[in-house]
Amino acid sequence: MIFSRKVLGLVASFLIIMMIGSFFFYKKLKPIYNGKLNLTGISDLVKVYFDDIGVPHINASNSIDAYIALGYVHAQDRLWQMELTRRVAAGRLAEIFGKDFVSVDKFFLGIGIEERIAQNIERVNQNSLSFKMAMAYLNGVNQFIEKGPKPIEFYMLGIDKEKYTLKDIYNVFAYMAFSFALAHKTDPMLTAIKEKLGKNYLKELVEADYSNLTSIENYSCAESSIKISKAINTIIDRLPVASFIGSNSWVIGKEKTKSGKVLFANDPHIAYSQPSVWYQSHIKTPDYEMYGYNLALTPFPLLGHNRNYAYGVTMFQNDDIDFYVEENIENDDMCYKTKNGIEKYKLINKSIKVKGGQTINYQVKFSQHGPIINNLIDHIKGPRPISMQWIYTKLDNDLLEAAYQLSHSNSISQFKKGAALLHSPGLNLMYGDVKDNIAWFGAGKLYKYREGLYRKVFLNGLSGKDEIIEFLEFDKNPQAINPEWGYVYSANNQPDSIAGILYPGYYLPEDRAKRIVDLLKDKSGFTKEDMIKMICDIRSVTAPDIIDKMFSCISSQDLSEKELKVLHLLKAWNGDFGKNNIEPVIYNRVRYEFMKNTFKDEMKDVFYQFMNTPFEEKVLANQVKKEESIWWDDLNTKNKKETKKDIVLISFKKGVEFLENQLGKNIEEWKWKRVASVEHEHVIGKLGGIFRKIFNVGPYQPNGGDQVINNKIYNIDSTGYYKVYAGPSTRRIIDFSNIENSISIIPTGQSGNIFSPYYRDQKEKYHNGLFVKMKLNQTEIENSKNILVFLPD
Repeated sequence: MIFSRKVLGLVASFLIIMMIGSFFFYKKLKPIYNGKLNLTGISDLVKVYFDDIGVPHINASNSIDAYIALGYVHAQDRLWQMELTRRVAAGRLAEIFGKDFVSVDKFFLGIGIEERIAQNIERVNQNSLSFKMAMAYLNGVNQFIEKGPKPIEFYMLGIDKEKYTLKDIYNVFAYMAFSFALAHKTDPMLTAIKEKLGKNYLKELVEADYSNLTSIENYSCAESSIKISKAINTIIDRLPVASFIGSNSWVIGKEKTKSGKVLFANDPHIAYSQPSVWYQSHIKTPDYEMYGYNLALTPFPLLGHNRNYAYGVTMFQNDDIDFYVEENIENDDMCYKTKNGIEKYKLINKSIKVKGGQTINYQVKFSQHGPIINNLIDHIKGPRPISMQWIYTKLDNDLLEAAYQLSHSNSISQFKKGAALLHSPGLNLMYGDVKDNIAWFGAGKLYKYREGLYRKVFLNGLSGKDEIIEFLEFDKNPQAINPEWGYVYSANNQPDSIAGILYPGYYLPEDRAKRIVDLLKDKSGFTKEDMIKMICDIRSVTAPDIIDKMFSCISSQDLSEKELKVLHLLKAWNGDFGKNNIEPVIYNRVRYEFMKNTFKDEMKDVFYQFMNTPFEEKVLANQVKKEESIWWDDLNTKNKKETKKDIVLISFKKGVEFLENQLGKNIEEWKWKRVASVEHEHVIGKLGGIFRKIFNVGPYQPNGGDQVINNKIYNIDSTGYYKVYAGPSTRRIIDFSNIENSISIIPTGQSGNIFSPYYRDQKEKYHNGLFVKMKLNQTEIENSKNILVFLPD
């Protein structure tokens, strides 16, 4: 008994010590939103008002002081996110996560980012305002690194703080540019299909004209193409930071709004993560004001507004990566053939530091087109070297100056000049202003190849016929300024013809674009409330059409009574992806069965890469229209040639059978909320258990689905569950008739620090389609409870 009391006493003492230690740890690591701090480099007092969602409203007497303060407060809320993001393009993830990330680092270190960044930094005009503001911002970030506490993640992973440089900002831009590109996921996959099955299969799949395609049949090696496709998908899936995927935006002109002033909406679609991708800030000086959304470790916002104009982005989805098959000379893999003779590969030595002390050294080959990616991906064997040509690394690209100009424009013409500076990544830049201008600019360096060349498969690096023949001037880029129809929009869809051609790209299906146009074209008198309904819209206008075309060949005699009931539900569906809807569950399951039964027997392992690209959605909409197709026949059956009806019938029956086993016999219980979920995952939270509860946000049952305006993006696979991994990274609505009451929301919260009250405080509003005010009113701002004052050191 006495022993038990002693044990209980020791346990109680230990718990008390742990609680006291945890309290002091919490006090030490939580962000400071109140009080006074000294900062080096500022010339006058700076006041930072943190509003009720933790957004810093920075009031300074000049821009240098404002950007130093921005760097400091951004770092105290998001230093862990900054650290992760800067390491991706720099190939430094294995340094903190260990050997499992060596393959990721090897790829990013080898694709030419480091060399291009060095050239870009060498070209920077150090007298430019963009450079001065960026260095001021870095000054603030580094002062927090020097004076502030380490984030808890640094302690858990044993990371030491390092001061950041301009190169780190450029590494963030480089990762963003890579993330926007889709060629690295799609081109190897389509090449594998072409080489494995032949041109007829691919031609029907993409409806492309191959008449002028330089033949590379003698170098066919489908197995290596499949491995490249798998490897790059694996690398992208393993990244610990958010990937950029798609977006919506529309800007309505004065003729179509009730107030007679411009309305602006934007919701970029980015992979969910914790913390959220955007950091909000509001800078105000005597000669400048901007309420902006910044990426980690970037000084200038990619989304923003003030009293004069608003701007935002969607992904252009233009093709800015091409793969080439090079040809080595016989018995010498250090030299390759070109149209003009023999060239030597350029060799660059690389090193990867691995947690625990190991250093891995390797060598990268560069041809005239770019890096040889066979060397960057393990276990890729075959007779042909594959090089990657990427506009980001091929051309000078001043993203820093472009971002500065977009966020510091005084007119639509100045904004357009900023847009013209952007070479890669391709972005649709959306614009509206208080003077009633609306505009859309497709920004990115566009170029032309010879007529008829299909660029989504590997090109011929030897012939000289598959090379860029012309770079286009920005005035030839797709754009619309104050169009007569009264609105501009973008949903990652195919733009109109450019320089006489439909510009190649990885454009997403028409679903969201068609819905946006349907809602805008015949209506006037739009209000902010209409914009709220529209940005939260969950209706697919293409899914019902796909269903009609898919089942046009099926009669009631082919189905059981229960199957007829399920089909009736599906055919009567209006396309809504509400959490209590039954039809999305049926549609997605039948869609998977249909694609599997149509394509998997021919594609085999490539099918899984195919299903996880946006290309699959475009193929689905096209395939259901066809009565005759080379893909209908099932190669696994003998003495029978399947038809469209055979494939649709077995897919529907298998789909219904699967749902009965998964969700029960009662169709009324097959609700979307039972199979769809979203969780905002932190890198540490992925470990599960208590870490998941502490670091992750969610899970939630989402409203919305794939390719509706309220886009919830998930993979469709054999499991029958839909884990939403991406969606609106913010929803913003700017009303120029009442600019101080413009609204927005982000998925979780403003801070990435788990000890901050703003870590997850917006989650419920976001998932319920609600908004918070983006404050510009100075009186409201000065009534904030939390005020942090920076004093000159």
